[in-house]
Amino acid sequence: MSLSSSISTTSGQDYKNFIAGQWRASRGGETFISTNPARTSDIIGSYQKSTVEDLEDAIEAATQAQKGWAATPAPERGEVLFRLARLFEQQRDELATLMTREMGKILKETLGEVQVSIDVAKFIAGEGRRPEGETIPSGLPNKFCMTVRHPLGIVGIITPWNFPLAIPVWKTLPALLAGNAVVLKPASDTPALTLKLAELLQQAGLPDGVLNVVTGGGGTLGNALASHKRVNMISLTGSTEVGRQVSEICGRDLRRCALELGGKNAVIVLEDADLDLAATSVAMGAFGTTGQRCTATSRVIVQRSVQQAFTERLAAAAERLHIGDGLDSQVEMGPLVNTGRVPAVHAYTEIGQQEGAKLVYGGTPLTEDAYQEGAFYKPTIFNEVSPEMRIAREEVFGPFVAVMPVAGYEEAIAVANGTEYGLSTAIFTENSRLTFRAIRDIEAGLVYINAGTTGSEIHLPFGGMKSSGNGHRELGSYAVEEFSETKSVFVSYPPAK
Repeated sequence: MSLSSSISTTSGQDYKNFIAGQWRASRGGETFISTNPARTSDIIGSYQKSTVEDLEDAIEAATQAQKGWAATPAPERGEVLFRLARLFEQQRDELATLMTREMGKILKETLGEVQVSIDVAKFIAGEGRRPEGETIPSGLPNKFCMTVRHPLGIVGIITPWNFPLAIPVWKTLPALLAGNAVVLKPASDTPALTLKLAELLQQAGLPDGVLNVVTGGGGTLGNALASHKRVNMISLTGSTEVGRQVSEICGRDLRRCALELGGKNAVIVLEDADLDLAATSVAMGAFGTTGQRCTATSRVIVQRSVQQAFTERLAAAAERLHIGDGLDSQVEMGPLVNTGRVPAVHAYTEIGQQEGAKLVYGGTPLTEDAYQEGAFYKPTIFNEVSPEMRIAREEVFGPFVAVMPVAGYEEAIAVANGTEYGLSTAIFTENSRLTFRAIRDIEAGLVYINAGTTGSEIHLPFGGMKSSGNGHRELGSYAVEEFSETKSVFVSYPPAK
């Protein structure tokens, strides 16, 4: 059965799990719905509220399929991914529209996310024809040494709602190319694009059972997947709190665990910076995707001599933003992912006011007229924020930015590094000496010079330091290595007697 009959951009579609190449209802018979956060009366569809029994079926299917897939030559595995890229290209507009309806971000961003997925598919497909090991001279005569890559087996992948196609793609495809089978659990707010990924991979020629998708609650399925004895690796993108829990579960069995977690990302603006460029970049980083990115700009550490001039420019940029339904091509910022996120973000506005920070702009839900049926919140800017305040330390995950004044470079670096996170940090300066000092001094996996904290490229490694991850990197040539083991091989060929 083709999923195209059950996934479309009309309301109320019935979505099934994808197990062993078939679309299956949950054994428990329960479903849940996902709605458009810009218009909650628009029901995207109903999804399977899967049980542990459904997960067992998926893991069994993956187990049965994995060895045959691993025996498939790597270039042939890459060809499947290249065909997937072509299918993405053919359905670019359909995928972007479905993503905007289910997740809320604007069409410009969802079209960009589909393009990222195309680029990742092409890049990882090419990895199938690149050497994956080394030949190394032996220290002994008549001996040959080399390394080869070996698949892990079954990989469990847990993905978030903010990039519902790109993150499943950039985890799943390198796992598949390495010869693994995958059990994938998407976030309950945005399962449709992951199911669409499964459909398109099947059309591209992926054998049945190599990818399996189950939908449902993270508390039930996530813990069961992370603790399952037949799952050899877990790859998770989510909050730091959830990452710690998953890491503890995996650690009991010494199971490999790759974590991409939260951030409290900072932009440093020094007095010699191009303030117009800095303000524009911060506005994009803080309010793009409605602030719902792990790399979103949430702190601006600005030198006091330009604090007022910068803050005025940032507030003006926020005020100019056209907020609304992401399907409207004129809209520049869409809703939060669900209505529950509105009070969660507003709670931080109240915290900031209680802590004594100065509210410069925003700080209120949008509920009137065209906004009354959606999860909208005004872009929010606080000034005069000090490092000990909660709004300077905790991840808000909304259109919310804290401006923090400092005396100069040294204090700026200390403040930027002074959180538990270390994902993405940027600095705006025309001083080349400070640029190279910043590259050395910043404690983050991603460092940007005269650019915002967002906008990674797919051929470079992605990941954070400290509590933003556990040292693993995604994307780039590192990606396939993350999903495989290295074998050292020693071949002796002594003279015949």
